Amino acid sequence: MLAVTLLSLLGATLTGAAQATATPPPAVGIVCTTGAGGVSASPIFNLTTHTGYISLPDGNTTFMWGFSNGADDFQHPGPVLCVNEGDTVTVILHNTLPDATSVVFPGQENVLADGVPSQPEVSGATMTSLAGTAAAAGGSATYTFTATRPGTFLYESGTNPEKQVRMGLFGALIVRPTLGANHAYDDPTSRFTPNEEFMVLLSEIDPYQHQAVENGATFNMNTYHPRYWLINGRGFPDSIADNGAAWLPNQPYGSLASVSPFGGAAHPYPGLARYLNVGTEDYPFHPHGNNGLVIGRDGRPLTGSGGQDLSMEKFAINIGPGQTWDVLFKWFDAEGYNPTTNPVPVTVPSLANEVIGVFYSGSPYLGSRETLPPGTQSKNQCGEYYIISHNHALFQITSWGTNMTGPITYMRINPPTPNSCG
Repeated sequence: MLAVTLLSLLGATLTGAAQATATPPPAVGIVCTTGAGGVSASPIFNLTTHTGYISLPDGNTTFMWGFSNGADDFQHPGPVLCVNEGDTVTVILHNTLPDATSVVFPGQENVLADGVPSQPEVSGATMTSLAGTAAAAGGSATYTFTATRPGTFLYESGTNPEKQVRMGLFGALIVRPTLGANHAYDDPTSRFTPNEEFMVLLSEIDPYQHQAVENGATFNMNTYHPRYWLINGRGFPDSIADNGAAWLPNQPYGSLASVSPFGGAAHPYPGLARYLNVGTEDYPFHPHGNNGLVIGRDGRPLTGSGGQDLSMEKFAINIGPGQTWDVLFKWFDAEGYNPTTNPVPVTVPSLANEVIGVFYSGSPYLGSRETLPPGTQSKNQCGEYYIISHNHALFQITSWGTNMTGPITYMRINPPTPNSCG
């Protein structure tokens, strides 16, 4: 009966505003969810709470809560909401959970909840929610705000967040600047290559808390201790699978970064990584072999009051709980090594002294493939490079003790075009 009621509610809400046409997501990069209703500059999003399960790298599964788009099935994390600077954004929350819940939008100003300023709810001397709630088992709430500043933001439950955010009620909000979707901010120096925009959403799980919630039991937050850490809702090696991978039906977002060498007319702009931390710990994320230029934090560009450039280069991006960082990056073919005109000035070890990795092309040169030993399995398509990226707090790249899992991904460096990559 509840499911029928919810579908009826959604149908009534979306009358005259067709859901966005389903198209296959890009294999890599950010998958934006755009408003499924409203008019230009006034997008409407319908977020529905669901329960479900996700796969973890050590073979376990865990019970989760999550936001989904409209009448879609459970997913983790919630949809990436993409809007434009100046938009009047409406988010309608439909709650199917056994607890009342809400949505808060850190960094957004003058948020309305059901037409009045969103503010905490209290019962006696106890604050029960940071925002107006949707009642349990079928309630709804409507939030409205004007996206006044471009940048990267979180949205998350404001009700009992130590439980509900930990259970998965969160997602990313991206506000595009007036300069266009190929800029991070209203600053010409924030321009990036549009197909090299990536999300790094870092989170954590204490399986004992999730088990307690699934069983309707209480959980003592004094015993909270994460055992799993995820990137975009996945752990390695699932993290490098394509967006929408068929074997991860509830975990739609991959984290592989696929880029081309920076420079020249073919590739004049850097890439952009949007980092978000929804956990309780610092996450020192580090892309190997590639410093990043931090140009914004928490949706604010790093510029001084006089317009001076305060951006900074970082070897590791140490994101605190609740923070977001916007980081430009460039991969240079700095040495320009070529097997004939500029060979690598070292002796390549003999095959007997090499360990052939699954991403190795058999050659140290970008864009070159060589014959590998019989029986070797390789996922290298055209001599591309793969560079690992992971949390530098090494205990976080485990899954309940299983090493080299968790928030690990790769940057794939494609050979200059034209190339034979598939």
